Amino acid sequence: MAKLDWSDGALAEGLRCYRAEEFFLAHEHWEGVWLKATEPEKTFLQALIQTTAAFHHLQRGNRKGAASLLRAALRRLEPYGTSFGGVGVGALREEICAWLQVLEQEDVSLRLAYPAIVLELD
Repeated sequence: MAKLDWSDGALAEGLRCYRAEEFFLAHEHWEGVWLKATEPEKTFLQALIQTTAAFHHLQRGNRKGAASLLRAALRRLEPYGTSFGGVGVGALREEICAWLQVLEQEDVSLRLAYPAIVLELD
């Protein structure tokens, strides 16, 4: 599965949910794909799922849990280049790092846009 198909099925539906900030639903759609995936796609999808779970926690007011999940997602994304599976990984990593900086500060009013999962065109 060298290229993930984001145009149809559970990956596409999960992406739609993620972009609509329906993080729990995005997680649910992607989990079914993740369970059947093999490496290196499996770890990559797990990082995306952890990212969605982090923002679900944040929506429920759990900053500590969100930060923990984002750190785990970042560790899983480390081995991937700037692009993997049709997704711009470099930009995603940068946005996750920015969120971690915000979450680690005391000022709870600071807020960024949620990290974009940007598909790269062939």
